[in-house]
Amino acid sequence: MIDLHLHSQYSEDGEYSPEELVRQCYQKGVRILSITDHNCARANEAALKAAKRKDMDYIPGIEIDCVHTGNNLHILGYDIDFHSPDFQKLEAYVNEQNLRVSLETLEKTQTLGFHITEGDMWALSKDRYWKEAWTGEMFAEVLLEKPEYADHPILQPYRPGGKRGGNPLLNFYWDYYSQGKCCYVPRNYPTAEKIIDVIHRNHGIAVLAHPGLSLRGRENLLDDILELGIDGVEAFSSYHTSAQTDYFVRYAKEKKRIITCGSDFHGKIKPLIEIGQHHCSMPDEELYERTERVLERGLKTRYISPK
Repeated sequence: MIDLHLHSQYSEDGEYSPEELVRQCYQKGVRILSITDHNCARANEAALKAAKRKDMDYIPGIEIDCVHTGNNLHILGYDIDFHSPDFQKLEAYVNEQNLRVSLETLEKTQTLGFHITEGDMWALSKDRYWKEAWTGEMFAEVLLEKPEYADHPILQPYRPGGKRGGNPLLNFYWDYYSQGKCCYVPRNYPTAEKIIDVIHRNHGIAVLAHPGLSLRGRENLLDDILELGIDGVEAFSSYHTSAQTDYFVRYAKEKKRIITCGSDFHGKIKPLIEIGQHHCSMPDEELYERTERVLERGLKTRYISPK
């Protein structure tokens, strides 16, 4: 089994250490994996060593936030030189904005009528790698645990049995903190063109993450994004319907782009997403063959040897 979209504790919304994530992948039957943390390549060193100990194939990865024509996108970088200072600079650039964005997000959350403090958020983030990055999911976690808000009407849909209660933390994020929502605070992310160039400059492969989610209702942008130099499309994703998957598989084949599969596993933030849950219907052998045929070198590098 393959899973090329996993998040460790080096993502602001991830839960497990790289070593623990590799262990869980092994238990689930995943033998080829990539940890693709948000704007951070730090997990790759430990994950690569842990995977080698279990005779698993590991592809160094990262997932980078960027913008294109005002739209937030995620681009996956595979087989990158993860020691490159380019990724250290990227992490620092994002980190410099974290406290400002977090405090502004706190103020917007307070305007909803909640008494929530900096102390509440620091207490939750104190043991995390990104201590100053307070995500929408973290605000949801704090609010849902406050006893004084047990019957608050805004939070009721996210309680067990509520219409948004199946995946409460992530759903609260989408409803209040995602782009265009009332608690959203914009960041200054690099352009997609620049990020694709960074990935290529570091010998990597650039893949558009979960396009059915990122481009929902804006699928017309796909051609334009591919023209920037995208090498592949994450056609198989936990977020995609079967119709979306079929569309993106056909599209990638027509455009002669790589097809990848990834669950986007995070842990407790996305409890409905499991390792290996990407609904890939394509045999591993075909994935390898298509990758090698399209890119000539494909993902068959010093890190991966298809069996």
